[in-house]
Amino acid sequence: MEGPDRAEQFIPAGLAALGIEADETDLAVMNAAHAMFWPSIRDLLAMDLGQLEPEPDQDLSRAPDQR
Repeated sequence: MEGPDRAEQFIPAGLAALGIEADETDLAVMNAAHAMFWPSIRDLLAMDLGQLEPEPDQDLSRAPDQR
């Protein structure tokens, strides 16, 4: 997403599309959560993970192997 984030536009529009009503307090909380989490999510999405090898024999019930 280039330029400034427009959470104040797409959050109410998304809620309206789903038929969900939100008051100013609800929107303020959602905007705050977006402001807190979106920069890190955007950085994660921008990472090139193509060079990483998947962990062999993954067992999701254990912590990752730290080789």
